[in-house]
Amino acid sequence: MSLGARCIDQAAARSEAALIGYLPVGFPTVSESIEAGKVLADEGFDMIELGFPYSDPGMDGPVIQRATEQALERGVHLTDLLRATEELTNYGITVSSMTYWNPIMWYGVEQFARDFAQAGGAGLITPDLPPEEGAEWEAAAAEFDLDCIYLVAPSSPEHRLKLIVEHHRGWVYAASTMGVTGTRLNVDEAARELVARTRQAGAQRVCVGLGVSTGEQAQEIASYADGVIVGSALVRTLFDQPTTFNALRSLAADLRRGAVRRDA
Repeated sequence: MSLGARCIDQAAARSEAALIGYLPVGFPTVSESIEAGKVLADEGFDMIELGFPYSDPGMDGPVIQRATEQALERGVHLTDLLRATEELTNYGITVSSMTYWNPIMWYGVEQFARDFAQAGGAGLITPDLPPEEGAEWEAAAAEFDLDCIYLVAPSSPEHRLKLIVEHHRGWVYAASTMGVTGTRLNVDEAARELVARTRQAGAQRVCVGLGVSTGEQAQEIASYADGVIVGSALVRTLFDQPTTFNALRSLAADLRRGAVRRDA
């Protein structure tokens, strides 16, 4: 069983949805992004999703775009992602990464898989890599026991869900709504239906992201999904309080309380 799958199953054994926090590597700095990850670990998050900054993001909303632009201006590199992964896994938390595909191609697919696994990484979320073009990555992920995480959306037809489930390893990322990342007042009800449809297509583990910003929303998602993914809301606190992490710590504690299944 892969590290990511094991992490999600361990949360389920505690009657919780796995709580997954997105942080961009290099924002505010590489060291501070690592420290922010340690704060989430201390507050009970199950997994860190390290985002690798990219110059032409297709999925990132304005908050994450601002953060990644600052990281790119400081010259963040894939070696920083590997360093952050190693430090955080050594700290005791599971680490996956969301990255666009070009940086991995530039680094070398098999070489990156080897180095990421060696650093303790669990797997990659690749928003712009469709399963039709993922053979090279899937082979490398299988060789080094990494999760191969594809995205599904409310618009995904049944045949698409089956294709993604057939090609994934570990877990499936369900986008709660159409559009880019960002906090929302309500998490789309379509997410519940999407999780059910993805499970019907054969997925064992489905985690929901895009728009989660409160413990109440986390609680709602935890009632039907295997994991709750939070991104923009966490990153926003690093703009507000970049050095003390007090706002990050407070939000993380609220989200942790929400991820406990109340019907357990």
